[in-house]
Amino acid sequence: MKIGFGVPVSGSWATPANMLLIARRAEELGYDSLWTFQRLLYPVGHPMGPVYRSVQDPIVTLSFLAGVTSRIRLGLAVVNMPFFSPVLLAKQLATLQDVSGGRLDAGLGLGWLPEEFVASGVPMEHRGRRAVEYLQVLRRLWSEEIISHKGEFYEIPPSHQDPKPRPAPPVLLGGTAEVALRRAGQLADGWISSSRADLTSIRDQIYIVKDAARAAGRDPGTLRFIIRGVTRLREAGLPDRRPLTGSPEEIRSDIEVLAAAGATELFHDLNFDPEISSPDADPAASLRRAEETLEAMAPQR
Repeated sequence: MKIGFGVPVSGSWATPANMLLIARRAEELGYDSLWTFQRLLYPVGHPMGPVYRSVQDPIVTLSFLAGVTSRIRLGLAVVNMPFFSPVLLAKQLATLQDVSGGRLDAGLGLGWLPEEFVASGVPMEHRGRRAVEYLQVLRRLWSEEIISHKGEFYEIPPSHQDPKPRPAPPVLLGGTAEVALRRAGQLADGWISSSRADLTSIRDQIYIVKDAARAAGRDPGTLRFIIRGVTRLREAGLPDRRPLTGSPEEIRSDIEVLAAAGATELFHDLNFDPEISSPDADPAASLRRAEETLEAMAPQR
């Protein structure tokens, strides 16, 4: 089970200095990966919660961290395809793969917030079909010397797009609905769970992804299954304790259960702990708690 850590991207603690400190310390402690997520807008009065009120751009953040780390992998979990043209995202991710020395994990999603689609000038309809074509175009841009494409949603005149990423980054898909899980099994290099995932039923979701991979003639054993851990370090023995909340020992036990269910990787994401990531939280106090978690949950080699 590989263990990663979510860098500060949400709330008052998401400063460049804190990103740098967390990233470098995670690399020193032997974590396998660093992760970010995307939120373009927070609609006025929306009930989604304070974690989404103030969020740094994930690609820019990882580009910054690529220059101050050397080994640790850099993950997007996730950026939403509809908000980028495929040629723009292909160029950005190819460059990030290059400047990071091949350490990028490209987690992609479809988006779910209507206001972000309106503001981006794209429809929410047919997101699934759009994603299938998008992935085809993305991979062709990364591999073909000349690409020419005219599909249902995207058109590219005969063109070069260079330099190519070497190697092309793994493409991971998010999503919770069964159709999204099956799409991940059919098309992607792996699947990333959401912050709202019910971790007690993760085995069922992983089964659906693997079943779709087998049906598509793919080897499910080659796929990655990455858990976004909404980790909350607290005292032991809390009543009605949810997975990944509690003492370090309780959280490690939860990780073992997730590994037995088929998860191959997990990253601790404190951006979803409102006591740390709230826009009103004390950044210094949030950093102290994050450092405590970073040390307590470091991979045991």
